Amino acid sequence: MAWPYFLDCERYFARDEEGCFNPLQQLRGELEAEEVPPPGLPPPPIRFVHHSYAQMVRVLKGTAARCAHISTTYSIGRSFNGKELLVIEFSGRPGQHELMEPEVKLIGNIHGNEVAGREMLIYLAQYLCSEYLQGNLRVQRLLNTTRIHLLPSMNPDGYEVAAAEGAGYNGWTSGRQNAQNLDLNRNFPDLTSEHYRLAGVRGARTDHLAIPQHYWWGKVAPETKAIMKWLWAVPFALSASLHGGDLVVSYPFDFSKHPEEEKMFSPTPDEKMFKLLARAYADVHPMMTDKSEQRCGGNFLKKGGIINGADWYSFTGGMSDFNYLHSNCFEVTVELGCVKFPPQEALYTLWRHNKESLLSFAEMVHRGIKGVVMDKFGKPVKNARVAVKGLRHDVTAAPDGDYWRLLPPGTHIVIAQAPGYSKVIKKVTIPARMRTAGRVDFILQPLGVGPKTLLPGPQRGALGADGLQEGLPGVRRQPPTHGGKPWWWSYLSSLSPHKPRWLLKY
Repeated sequence: MAWPYFLDCERYFARDEEGCFNPLQQLRGELEAEEVPPPGLPPPPIRFVHHSYAQMVRVLKGTAARCAHISTTYSIGRSFNGKELLVIEFSGRPGQHELMEPEVKLIGNIHGNEVAGREMLIYLAQYLCSEYLQGNLRVQRLLNTTRIHLLPSMNPDGYEVAAAEGAGYNGWTSGRQNAQNLDLNRNFPDLTSEHYRLAGVRGARTDHLAIPQHYWWGKVAPETKAIMKWLWAVPFALSASLHGGDLVVSYPFDFSKHPEEEKMFSPTPDEKMFKLLARAYADVHPMMTDKSEQRCGGNFLKKGGIINGADWYSFTGGMSDFNYLHSNCFEVTVELGCVKFPPQEALYTLWRHNKESLLSFAEMVHRGIKGVVMDKFGKPVKNARVAVKGLRHDVTAAPDGDYWRLLPPGTHIVIAQAPGYSKVIKKVTIPARMRTAGRVDFILQPLGVGPKTLLPGPQRGALGADGLQEGLPGVRRQPPTHGGKPWWWSYLSSLSPHKPRWLLKY
């Protein structure tokens, strides 16, 4: 199943030898063969060590084989030097999107010498498999209701350079970039500048911005292309990229509204939701909540361990800004510690510090509302937009008509619309303690056809099964006129001298 933007790949990647990527079709790479473990054996304990590329592949494929009923692996492309960018996925039905099941991705090792995130995701994959098999109710609930994709290494070529120098080295640049000497977190299209320009234009959309043609004239890394194809092919709602060099969670925008300013608070329309996402990670991290200002990341203590990216330092071409402005996906950046390549003996402590944060963050994809946008026949309305009054950032429905809108607690006016259909407006109230997305469906009526739904204003409805209070639009029919003809007869008659009597034949 292709995401709406997947259609652009024919235009943008016409010369790409790999063609348009479909993650639902597993790609067979030239990877080291992995023996399938005998069924029924308990999963092996996690080894808190650094993993070479070959070792990482073996662990991920072995984990997927042990938990084949909830896990699979697939490749999203290759690095510049030809290494597969291997993803392990967890869900109740691995390999396919399920209606209204939100999608989450976690990406590590964007900078090749920042390796803690790479190891955390390798450990997380083993943990999810093991705990699911052993009956951990929290993990089972998460994987049965969420589709989680883990890409431990986005930059395997850079990692090889960093690993050759070894753990604990003092250099901060060796292996940071990919094999083309490109910084992958500066290689994405700059849509933030366009967002700032359009923000001053009344009525202009500032979300789902197109990639400018001039971007393709520059040097675009294959790893960057792979992430973009992945984003087009799967309707991700939430993401985190794991880095190293400090201890903080930052969130968009990363590029300042005033680039000449070295530090400038530059929030997105979803500032409140992004802060909740960042705090979901930081508030359960024992070191991010440590009160010592002398520790790693102590300079962020007064901000609660989180910060707006541009308020920290401004840069363009970042992956988080691109996710937010080009798709439905909300992404934060997690800095896991001041040592970019920690020694092996520090890895277990890092895992203990981040395990709860990773789970807590993934569970945040269930905050807000979800539902289906359909027509009066129950068919999904493609490219339907779901807007929230006061937040100039819409989300779009997936091909099956399902959508997810991350929202903070409170009362929101939600509007669903699509070309050729009338708008539907609902008022929803999200309780502060609500931990599951409220179900809010929309049925759109074609313009000028069918019964008219009058919406004099948002109405307060009753609490649904999800605990979400949603306003149901009142339906008011006009009394029959013109000798018992339906209410729309006078309107259609006024459009043409030829009265549409054929519409009265049922």
